[in-house]
Amino acid sequence: MEIHPYPLCWPPTKNRTSVNRRKKAQFKVTFAQARDDLLKELSRFKATNVIISSNVPLRQDGLPLATFSEPSDPGVIVSFKAFKKDYIFSCDHWLKVKDNLRAIGKHIEALRGIERWGVSSIEEIFEPFLLPTSSPTYHSNPEPFWWEILEVSPDATIEEIKTAYRNLSRKYHPDTGGDRFQWDRLQLAYQNALSIKT
Repeated sequence: MEIHPYPLCWPPTKNRTSVNRRKKAQFKVTFAQARDDLLKELSRFKATNVIISSNVPLRQDGLPLATFSEPSDPGVIVSFKAFKKDYIFSCDHWLKVKDNLRAIGKHIEALRGIERWGVSSIEEIFEPFLLPTSSPTYHSNPEPFWWEILEVSPDATIEEIKTAYRNLSRKYHPDTGGDRFQWDRLQLAYQNALSIKT
């Protein structure tokens, strides 16, 4: 079983957050800060073989490419080895990749905090996050970027985005016989576009 940084390798054993339930986070961090804080947390229990997987293409230094735009699927997984076992954490609750990365880091930090009470070890606390021993197929087909779904250019103005959204809404709205999957993708793409452009 191979997990790679790009595109996202979402584990089939983990449920996805539906498009209309994803939220805008209040984290005040950059992608680099979220990544560095996560790596610092992992280093505290000597985690190795760390892989951060998302739909963000990265440079050699692990930061997003200069041409980076928020993907329509903002999910993130983090896999690593600790205590001679393989673990995987995943999050797609938030609208932006950096926020899902931050959430995983904060989650691991909180789990480490629980260990301080002496009721259970970090190894026991991490048990639900063990990588499945079988070899499941990981979903690695990246979704189109928001501008591809909205059928506009990456440099589109807010007005162009809103016009495209209105036109596609009429086409895909489930109440008028449209495709539910396309409708959900359209909603997420529109939310991503607005969060980037405003």
